[in-house]
Amino acid sequence: MKLIFVYNADSGLVNTLIDVVHKTVSPKTYACNLCGLTYASVSMKKAWKRFISSLDLPVEFLHRDQLSDHYGVEGVELPAVFLHAEGSTTVWIDAEALNACHTLDDLIRLVQGRLAVTPPTT
Repeated sequence: MKLIFVYNADSGLVNTLIDVVHKTVSPKTYACNLCGLTYASVSMKKAWKRFISSLDLPVEFLHRDQLSDHYGVEGVELPAVFLHAEGSTTVWIDAEALNACHTLDDLIRLVQGRLAVTPPTT
C-alpha cells in the first residue's frame, strides 16, 4: 500500500526546465499547484521532504505522463494523490482539494487531515 502524488506536469529534462522557467516567470498561471507548493526552483523543499519521510507508509511521486504506464489510470484531473492497495489505484485527494491549498503548510494539513479521517489501512 502506498500514496502516489501525481504532478500535473510531464517528466524529462526539457519539461523540467520549461516548468522551472514558467514557475519563476508566471507562477499564477503554472498548471501544477503540487509542484508549485512542494518545489523550490529545482529541488524539493526541505519541509516537504521531512513531512513525507515522517509518514508511516511508502510514497511515490509521478508525472502525468507516467501515471497510465505505471498504474493504468487515465482521465483524472491532476494534480492528485492516489492510494494504491491490493492492485487497485484510487483517487485519495483530488485536484480541487490540492489546488485549494495556498501554502505548503496548507498542503501538509490537508494530507494530515485525510490521514486522520480516512487512513490507508494495510
